[in-house]
Amino acid sequence: MNRDGVRIRHIADTDWDAVAALEVRAYAELGLSEGKSALRSRADASPETCFVLDVGSRPAGYVLALPYPPFSYPDLRRAEESAAPARRSGNLHLHDLVVAERLRGRGLGQRLLDHLTLTAGARGFERISLIAVGHSEGFWSARGFTAHPGIAPGGYGANAVYMSRVDETS
Repeated sequence: MNRDGVRIRHIADTDWDAVAALEVRAYAELGLSEGKSALRSRADASPETCFVLDVGSRPAGYVLALPYPPFSYPDLRRAEESAAPARRSGNLHLHDLVVAERLRGRGLGQRLLDHLTLTAGARGFERISLIAVGHSEGFWSARGFTAHPGIAPGGYGANAVYMSRVDETS
């Protein structure tokens, strides 16, 4: 744990209720909540690139990322089967990054992204992709992600934008 009481660690079995609750609060209003089993399937596809952010002794955020071919993304209507073949693509898809609403604006999302970026580079991923939802494109653009207007991410809402950036650490 850091001096400020913040720690990033791999997701444990006992974290899933908290992760699912954070996900519902972040995405239900947008109609994008997936449920615990779908979230868990994404983490099971790549446990080494999925993390919980603890503030004090409680989960206060999480990030789920898994290998996916460039310009492809998880189907929100179904659980993940396996992402192992996509590992060769060199693309890590950042599926979810959530920080509890009461803690936003404190740089915790950036800490999760920095941790994920270092992990991606150490694991040989060359690119990180994501789908910006809920008008979050500006947030991601400010962190080096570029929109790909030719990709229309179906199932992620009317304003969803597929974005990616080259991993600076690989």
